[in-house]
Amino acid sequence: MVLVRQEIGDVLRDLRLQKGRTLRQVAGKASVALGYLSEVERGQKEASSEILASVADALDTPVSVIMHEVGDRMAVIEGLQMVPDVVPDDLVASVGPELSLR
Repeated sequence: MVLVRQEIGDVLRDLRLQKGRTLRQVAGKASVALGYLSEVERGQKEASSEILASVADALDTPVSVIMHEVGDRMAVIEGLQMVPDVVPDDLVASVGPELSLR
């Protein structure tokens, strides 16, 4: 089973490394404990939305970009060819009409 927190951690680590920043630099700028950010990156801790926003800001990256990348990675892991823009009708039918946004 794939956990979203693991994918979030992988995306945060990849972004940090792409930007050439150390864990210490990002943790300091985000005002997050170094050990905690390390655990988030390793998928051992789940970041709150506030922590995620602080880390995203420290990485000069919108949270939406991070979450989009997480969604794309989850789609690949789940075997989807592409991330659907809408919930497929057969999925809505399988979970019930109360979830339909139409």
